[in-house]
Amino acid sequence: MSILSLTLVGNSSLQIPGVEPWYANPQDPALTVMTDFRERASVTVLDTAAIDQALEHMRHTGVRCAFAIDARRWVVVGLITAYDIAGEKPMQYMQSHAMSRREVLVRDIMQEISDCRVVYIKQIELATVSAVSNLFATSRLTHVPVMERTESGEQRLRGLLSAAKVQRLLSRPASVKLIRSTAAATTI
Repeated sequence: MSILSLTLVGNSSLQIPGVEPWYANPQDPALTVMTDFRERASVTVLDTAAIDQALEHMRHTGVRCAFAIDARRWVVVGLITAYDIAGEKPMQYMQSHAMSRREVLVRDIMQEISDCRVVYIKQIELATVSAVSNLFATSRLTHVPVMERTESGEQRLRGLLSAAKVQRLLSRPASVKLIRSTAAATTI
């Protein structure tokens, strides 16, 4: 059994956590831009939820993608994005089934999990942020699930890659230093 010991910080001041903006460099490990389900729970919606209810849940949790869950079997059966809900899919489904928008369910427009294009964690562990960015550019996908295999060979979701997140983390506005130095000068 290991023993933990306490030590003093030693500094008289520390940087405020979360103040420094988070950016990624193209050569950084791809794991730095992946949402890892070992560290953060995935966002889920029932496949029987109305699409606008699912969209509101995604907005509330601050994401643009959720895994659709079959409540009877309690398993992931699909993937739905805010882009799916806000795009043409609901209208096409409404027209082909002669129904109103509030009747359209997640399962009606989601991408079934068996049709999802995925990458495996072993690939991500060896890749860079640049490779992830290129994957999104060539595939034109908005989200890519990351899979892993258990010791018994079973596939399971390990994480999620988001094109918007990668793009946001790779962009460094030139005004960041100016804003920070201006804020420091006005904070007295």
